[in-house]
Amino acid sequence: MLITLTMLVIGLICGFIGVGGAGFIISILVLFHIPIHTALGTSLAAMAFTTLSGTYSHMKEGNIALRAGVWTGGFGAIAAYFGSRLSSLIPSEHLHYLTAGMLLLSAVLLIVRFFITKGRIEETINEKLGYPSLLMKALILGMTTGLLSGAFGIGSAPFIQIGLLLIFGLSIRQSIGTTMLVILPIAVGGGFGYVMQGYLDYMLLLQVLAGTMIGAYLGAKLTKFAPKPLLKTAMVATPVVAALLILFE
Repeated sequence: MLITLTMLVIGLICGFIGVGGAGFIISILVLFHIPIHTALGTSLAAMAFTTLSGTYSHMKEGNIALRAGVWTGGFGAIAAYFGSRLSSLIPSEHLHYLTAGMLLLSAVLLIVRFFITKGRIEETINEKLGYPSLLMKALILGMTTGLLSGAFGIGSAPFIQIGLLLIFGLSIRQSIGTTMLVILPIAVGGGFGYVMQGYLDYMLLLQVLAGTMIGAYLGAKLTKFAPKPLLKTAMVATPVVAALLILFE
């Protein structure tokens, strides 16, 4: 019950700032003395469920570049599976530091993303890439972000968003929506890898989902009332706090 209530708060925060919250989920589970590999598997499996509604919503709003998202997510799912296998080879004491480091790096990339998108015009950019170019870009972005997600249990949203902005040239709105689509198969591929290795606790997963899904729904209702500077600060602070919780657990 304590885990579920804590995840409800985490869900409120993640819904408020519009992120998957995998890093925060990992850090809280580690604080509850859940083994790091089980925490990583649980966070990825949880994301596979929580990103479904977000992907559907963005699809209805026309915020998804379908071809770019499907191919990038497909390659990412394969890489995430092998990343989860790689994770099992990393000793737990080292994996703590590596996961925390990736969370801190994601905070830096969020700041970079804010700088890149500052003053950029919000417009929909049609997918005009030929398949050879699209597949090569999807392969590079999908394999890189998928491997990171699988190995360290994080959603890699900042990495994916910046890649979609710079490599595919998508608009800000499309990059946000397409990121949700990309994360979905990555979470499934990585989660499946952890399941195959026995690192997924199904009862723990239900407790996490019960809290985060309700919390995220309620938190999303609060977003429209928050000023943009507060949202940007919260988005950067979230992975930093999660990393510090893991490091000082």
